Formats: sequence, structure tokens, C-alpha cells
Amino acid sequence: MPANTRYKDSVFSFLFSNPDNLRELYSAIEGVTLPPDAKIDINTLSDMLYMQQINDLSFTIDNRLIVLIEHQSTINPNMPLRLLKYISHVYEKIISNKKLYHSKLEKIPKPEFIVLYNGKDPYPDHGLLRLSDAFKDIDGLSGNKDIALELIVQVYNINHGHNPDMLKKSEALGGYSFFVEKVREYEKELPFEEAFRSAIKYCIDHNIMKHFFENHGSEVYNMALWGWDIEEARTAWYEEAHEKGWKDGCEKGWKDGREEIARNALAEGFSVETVHKITGLDIETIQSFQ
Repeated sequence: MPANTRYKDSVFSFLFSNPDNLRELYSAIEGVTLPPDAKIDINTLSDMLYMQQINDLSFTIDNRLIVLIEHQSTINPNMPLRLLKYISHVYEKIISNKKLYHSKLEKIPKPEFIVLYNGKDPYPDHGLLRLSDAFKDIDGLSGNKDIALELIVQVYNINHGHNPDMLKKSEALGGYSFFVEKVREYEKELPFEEAFRSAIKYCIDHNIMKHFFENHGSEVYNMALWGWDIEEARTAWYEEAHEKGWKDGCEKGWKDGREEIARNALAEGFSVETVHKITGLDIETIQSFQ
């Protein structure tokens, strides 16, 4: 994926991996005030075999509410179906299969599904996507029976100038929206890399997500541009695994591949915590590479 199409995902995921930012984000979207002690458990899905994050944000609030938030540059009508798959996997993570066979009703966190849109195509401040819109025409087969399965996605336009109250209530979301707009503005006259750096500098100089960019600016920059290194490492890892045999090779390739990616990431200025998220290696192992 080209850098200028992936930078928004990098900044968004990095920024909202912070529980305090998630608490503020949810409060702004729903127009509520979550107390500072409201426990946020992040359970975003990832596939460690391929070192990929499967969905953007998934978190549980006080074990009562599961919120799945996707960040999109295009409005995808299949998002309800995708989120249906995501939520089933999230429930699998947090609920033991054994409990499903107990005679006592197993209480589960209520789900909410949100898409935050910041693409260039026009879109209203708010819209809805429904799973039922994807059902095939079954008139005459099911009569007038109620829909047995539905999933509703709330879509919010977070481009600068849309949903101003929401963006104002969440400093992180408002800052992110402004940053994306600034990158687009600079891209009209500068190559992407210069536009990206200039937008970070502008935000720091004008106290917009200043602390975030001062502490993580180089990391999000690398995350936006570093994809080719990860792909290269994966390729080498799989080649090694293939050459040395399926069982032993995969085991060694998995371990060596992650360690090589960790070393490269540290050399590029990534923090230990970020490398841990990328590779799944334990903190002590990563620190030994410094």
C-alpha cells in the first residue's frame, strides 16, 4: 500500500491505542461523559502470524459494552458484514466456549458499531449502514416475518468542518482531523514525505496534538513509510522456512523473522512498546536488541 494512502491508518491506530483517548473518543461520539475510572480494555483483533491488525479499534468499557470502530477513507457497503465477522471473533476472545453450554444465561457486553469516515468524497455528517441491506431478495419465501439478524453501523464524517461538536469534545479526534486536512493541503504543492513532515511541524508549532507528535512523530512517520521493510522481512522469513523444511523451518522462520523485524524497527526509531505491538515479542527480548 502506498505511503500516502496508509499514513492515516498509522496515525489513527497509534493515536487511539491509548485508553484515555478512547474514553474521550467514545464520550464525544455518543455525547456522554465516561468517568476517568471507567475501565477500558482494548481487544483489537490481530493476526500475529501475518503481523497484521485485522480491525482498527475494538474495546470494552467496564465489561458492559463492546465498541468496534473502523476508520475508513471510502464508504464500504459491506462494512456491516465485516463487523459481524469481527464481533463474533471478539466474543470468542472474551468468553469461554465452555460457558456457552451452562444452564445459566451468560451475560455478554452489548456491541456498538461505528465507522469514522474521512475520505475526499462528499458524505453527510451522519449515516447508517445496515446488514439487512445485503440480504438477497426473499419476498415470497419468508413472508412478512421480522428480520432475524440485523447489525446497524453508525457512520460519522470526521473531516474538518463536519461534526464540529464531536471534534471539539475529543481533542485527539479533532487534532487528527486537522492533521489529515493539513497533509492534504501541503500535498497540493509538496511531495508526500515533505507534506507529512510539514503537517507534523505545523501541528507542533500551533499546539495541535503537540505532546503526541513531539513524542511519537518519528514513529508515526516511520509507520506510514515502513511497509516495504515489513514485506521484505516476511518474504525472507517465508523463503527461509521453505528452504529448511516445513516444521523446523516455520518455527525458526517465525522466531527469526520477528526478531529481524524488531531489530529493524528499533533502528528506525520505533519505541520498545511499538515493536512489541508489531511483533508480539516480549519486552525483555526486544530490549536485548537495543
